[in-house]
Amino acid sequence: MSSHLLAIDQSFLSRARHPPDDLQMSNDPLLAHIRNVPDYPKQGILFRDITPLLGHARGLRDACWRMASPFEADPPKFVAGIEARGFILGGIVAHLLGAGFIPIRKPGKLPSKSVRREYALEYGSGTLELHQDCVKKGQRVLLVDDLVATGGSAEAAVLLLRSLGAIVEAGSFLIDLPDLGGKKKLEDLGLKFHALLSFPGE
Repeated sequence: MSSHLLAIDQSFLSRARHPPDDLQMSNDPLLAHIRNVPDYPKQGILFRDITPLLGHARGLRDACWRMASPFEADPPKFVAGIEARGFILGGIVAHLLGAGFIPIRKPGKLPSKSVRREYALEYGSGTLELHQDCVKKGQRVLLVDDLVATGGSAEAAVLLLRSLGAIVEAGSFLIDLPDLGGKKKLEDLGLKFHALLSFPGE
C-alpha cells in the first residue's frame, strides 16, 4: 500500500483498484443514491442530487475511493475542490491521497488576497476565486468536483490554478453529462478526465 494512504480497509482498497463487473455504469450501485430532481434550479433542468449518496456511509466511501484510486501511485501535492459539493468529495479524496486541500470559492468568501475568474454555466454565469498564495509554482494539483456539465466552472478552476503556476493534469468527478461538452472542454485543456458515472442524452 502507498505510504501516502491513511488507515484504510485493505479489502476495500482492493475493490477500488479492481472494481467488479457490477460496477459498470449500467448497474453501478452508486446510481441507487443519485436522486433525479426535474425542473431544478429552473424549468427544463434535470438536477442530479447527490445528497442521498452523501448520507449513505458505504456509498460515500466507495465513491471517494474510486475517485482517488487512479491517483494513488503518484499522488498530487494538493486536491482542489469547487464550492460547494466539491469541498465534501475533495476533502475526502485529499485525505485518502495524503494531499493538502485547496478550496475554490464563490466571490467574497476568501479573507486574504485572491484571484478570480468568471465562467458560463448551463443556466447562468458565475465566478470562482482562489487565495493567490494557495499553491506554489510547479506543485501538482488534482481537481475534484461532483458533476461536469458544460465544464465552465471546472475550466475556470483549472485556469485559475494554472495562472498561479500549479500543474493541473487531471480531474476526478462523480458525474459527467457528456452531451453538454464539459468533458471535451477539459480534455482540450490537456486534462486527464476521470468520472465514475455518465448520463448521456442530457
